[in-house]
Amino acid sequence: MVTQVNTVQGKVKPEDLGRTLIHEHVLVGFPGWFMDARMPAFNRREAVARCVDAFQQLHAYGVRTVIDPCPMDLGRNVEVIAEVSQKSGISLICATGAYVESMGIPYTFNALTVDQIAECFQKEIEDGVDATGIRCGVIKIATGEGLVSDYERKVLTAAAKAAKFTGVPLISHTENCSCGHDQIDIATGQGLPASHMIVGHSDGRDDHDYQKSLADRGAYVGFDRFGLEMMISDEIRIKNLKAMVDCGHKDRVMVSHDTVNCWEGSYNGGDPADLNKTLPNWKMTHLFENIFPELKRMGMSQEDLDHIVIENPRRYFEEAKTY
Repeated sequence: MVTQVNTVQGKVKPEDLGRTLIHEHVLVGFPGWFMDARMPAFNRREAVARCVDAFQQLHAYGVRTVIDPCPMDLGRNVEVIAEVSQKSGISLICATGAYVESMGIPYTFNALTVDQIAECFQKEIEDGVDATGIRCGVIKIATGEGLVSDYERKVLTAAAKAAKFTGVPLISHTENCSCGHDQIDIATGQGLPASHMIVGHSDGRDDHDYQKSLADRGAYVGFDRFGLEMMISDEIRIKNLKAMVDCGHKDRVMVSHDTVNCWEGSYNGGDPADLNKTLPNWKMTHLFENIFPELKRMGMSQEDLDHIVIENPRRYFEEAKTY
């Protein structure tokens, strides 16, 4: 049984994580972000200041821990994450792992074997990223829409092997609420329990049956894109989250926003600042300012909400077993 969790500032006990959001990003840069010469140069000092301010606002709502599941190939910078953690008072957990093939950097892992990739993940968990000594506390896995590619299957298999060896849990990216069961199948095929993983972005479609079916298998279900309403309305997310609680799966849901607090380069060729105009509620405090009050009006108690943001993240790490 995992007794401690790797954060960017050291190890903590699962019971000390406190109120936790499970999917927010300090910094994201899509592969090749530096090639967009139109964009201003990345300013680390300004980025850190902006992120610290955002995480301090979150801290004021009682949040003490955040998982930043940025994988190796999505502009991850663990030293920036650690600086933001130290200055904001929020414990941050960083990730090893790789992104979707179509949006990641598949060349190197295509050349490595499954066991060699697993060794890469294990090294970042046990020894730290590069020479930083900062150890990863989760493994990010990702699949595209509707079909798991051969590359993604290879990386997921390696991730499951590394998770089984280290006792560090998996957290996933899915596209349009697809392939969640494939991800579970690959993980359990390596001997992991489904409770060893969060199936991410499972709130991206109005499909309670799909969400329930993931929880029925024992996986944690990520309702982790609140505020990102260009995909689906928060009204639908709220309805389906409440339905999960009502059908007996309060123990299996996790919540977050998937915010990106600072970008390296452009977003889909445009200025990331434009997202703030089109998505005014896509911020880390949205759950506490708007979503939780609405869920309370629908009959959920503060105890229910605390269970989701305190007890479920604690159990997620405690249930990650070393075999």
